[in-house]
Amino acid sequence: MQDNDTDRGVKGITNVESMFDSIAWRYDLLNHLLSFGIDRIWRRRAVRIIARHVRNPEIIDVATGTGDLAIAAMKLDPLRITGLDISEKMLEEGRKKILKKGYGAIIDLKRGESENISFPDNTFDTAMAGFGVRNFRDPLRGLSEMYRVLKPGGIIMILEFSNPQRFPLRHIYNFYFRRLLPLAGKLLSKNRIAYSYLPESVLRFPDNERFLDLLRMAGFTDVKQKKFTGGIASVYTGFKFSTQ
Repeated sequence: MQDNDTDRGVKGITNVESMFDSIAWRYDLLNHLLSFGIDRIWRRRAVRIIARHVRNPEIIDVATGTGDLAIAAMKLDPLRITGLDISEKMLEEGRKKILKKGYGAIIDLKRGESENISFPDNTFDTAMAGFGVRNFRDPLRGLSEMYRVLKPGGIIMILEFSNPQRFPLRHIYNFYFRRLLPLAGKLLSKNRIAYSYLPESVLRFPDNERFLDLLRMAGFTDVKQKKFTGGIASVYTGFKFSTQ
């Protein structure tokens, strides 16, 4: 039974990796579609939340994609940012942007799995992910790995889509994600499966209090949520317990 579970996990990772490889060339544009074009603002606001708690941090950016959150985190004057993603094509696109901006000495993008982070315990001051946790095969395991590699007192910051609760924004949001976005994604990316999967992943994501519970289960304390743009996106934060 354990071998079958492992096989399914490897297959799942491979399928997601292949899907993101196929849309890497258009991912940034399509991510703007997912966010109604305001994802850049959300990233800047998320980074400002981190800035309240750390200075000159060493950062791990899990599910970094093309590195947009890592680039935004340069505002923190970090010692080092390590971005991990399973899609090599996405990382290639990210490296191009990083070199163009002159950040190559600080930001290093590597292929790696969110549920099996290849760094020792207590390595980073900050662990973060932007619009990537919803693609984790096992979100709790991924969050637990982020907890493990954080130093005591370190902060986690997760930026993700969330489902707005108020009328009429909730109904507009659901119509957009279920009807309009898959069609637009198919036309722009030439990949119907990817842009059916992505909005579905947003709608399936355990947001709000359910995600705060996942953070607590992973070991984080003082967990909080801050909603952006009427609840279309949220920043979740928490801390690794420190004995000091």
